[in-house]
Amino acid sequence: MPWAEQGSRFTVLFESLTIDWLKDACIRAVARLLGLSWDEVDGVQQRAVRRGLERRKLAAPTRLGVDETSFAKRHEYVTIVSDLDSPTVVYVTDSRGKESLGSYLEGLSAEERARIEVLAMDMWGPYISAALRFVPGADQKICFDRFHVAKHLGDAVNRVRAEEHRALAAEGDLRLKKTRFLWLRGEESLTPEAHERFAPLRDSNLKVARAWALKETARDLWNYVRRGNAWLAWTRWLGWASRCRLAPVIKVAQMIRKHLTGIVNAIVHHVTSARCEGINAKVQWIKRLAFGFRNRERFKNAIYFHLGGLDLYPSAGS
Repeated sequence: MPWAEQGSRFTVLFESLTIDWLKDACIRAVARLLGLSWDEVDGVQQRAVRRGLERRKLAAPTRLGVDETSFAKRHEYVTIVSDLDSPTVVYVTDSRGKESLGSYLEGLSAEERARIEVLAMDMWGPYISAALRFVPGADQKICFDRFHVAKHLGDAVNRVRAEEHRALAAEGDLRLKKTRFLWLRGEESLTPEAHERFAPLRDSNLKVARAWALKETARDLWNYVRRGNAWLAWTRWLGWASRCRLAPVIKVAQMIRKHLTGIVNAIVHHVTSARCEGINAKVQWIKRLAFGFRNRERFKNAIYFHLGGLDLYPSAGS
């Protein structure tokens, strides 16, 4: 009929209304408000994604972001590939192994893989292996994000603080009590009262003060433009960090040394994973909206529905 898709039990107008509501509410809420069953509304969403993927004629992005996210409490993951130039998910697949990113890259033509300029990801070995296998010149295209590096350094500073606080507290010295966020936040974001408390700690000979100085110096290293200058600056920092006699910092420095090429690539290409993190935040919203997912396929379907940039609506009489 001209007012319904072939084989559909709903009119085009009603199914379009259901899709509109699903963009802002969970399946259960839409089913209750429209007087439908949960399965009927889920079917609308599944058909919308299916037709959207069939219609999509998407040129392979040249700047890719790769991230994983969990959907269950048992460390169940999916891998999400996104376009860094637009907040759009181009591919969702199971797990976070080498074959996960590999399945997307292998599906591209040789010309499309050669046109890839950037692969932004965290320092996850299976993703790195897949990129090196399928993307020509991947060693100069893989980029590791500054926020990921900053997180590792922040965790190292916090471990130094916690260890030193226990040792000082045993001697009755409580200088480091309730100072965690003073060391982790940027000094420029501290209130005048917090800065007044932090300044003498920062200028002391505490171990955590040394760890903090290393962390803050690393923040400035992302401002370089030329590859050679950035490489030299990071190499000098690594020399300082390796001699700091702070085990948590040394461990992070070893990780940075191993992945230094990808860090310098990110500096040269001006790449961050902010887009990936933005998409990940929206994925978390999708999970909260649905009160979690037990079915991996429904989770992937929901990601495509909300973040795939798809044409979801039915066409009359198709």
